[in-house]
Amino acid sequence: MDKISVLIIDDHRVVRQGLHDFLELQEDIEVVGEAASGEEGVRMARELLPDVALQDLVLPGIDGVEATRQIKMVSPSTRVIVLTSFADGDKVFPAIKAGAISYLLKDVQPDELARAIRAAQRNEAVLHPEVAGKLMQEFNAPRPAENQVEQLTEREMDVLRLIARGKSNKEIADALIISEKTVKTHVSNILSKLHLADRTQAAIYALRQRLVPME
Repeated sequence: MDKISVLIIDDHRVVRQGLHDFLELQEDIEVVGEAASGEEGVRMARELLPDVALQDLVLPGIDGVEATRQIKMVSPSTRVIVLTSFADGDKVFPAIKAGAISYLLKDVQPDELARAIRAAQRNEAVLHPEVAGKLMQEFNAPRPAENQVEQLTEREMDVLRLIARGKSNKEIADALIISEKTVKTHVSNILSKLHLADRTQAAIYALRQRLVPME
């Protein structure tokens, strides 16, 4: 029986060791590599082509969202499972948009993590209950009127499209050659004009209005 190859990407050595020790006890799972940064994770994914990558979000260098996006580019068959401490909507949606198949919190029970890895191998998604609840709330939230998008300036539209692509304020600032402070102002204006609560709702709104393609 071929084992499910797993790459662990986390900047905490103790976390990596704990995951490694547990997963190696599974008869059908094999840890093929460990990375301590986003860049290292992308490089190892390109070299090892693992079946599954366990990906933290907070990493030195590029963050977990960008690392996920790049891993899916260099190894499309790798299923990325986010394993993090954060269930905030502004982290969940960008990670899933970047290509993560599952989103788990680090309080997940070991057996549940193993089941999520096996599910990912079957191309099945697994979400932590708290995360699933947040996503349902976002998608079930009342939609702003379609014509409200006409209230946005051209630059605000640019910012909204980049939000929907999972970009951080810094990444938006770099892409548009403006300051992060200016980006924050644009984001605030977008949320106010569209009567949205946060960036996640803004991203969902942009996708619903087809302002960016559904990838």
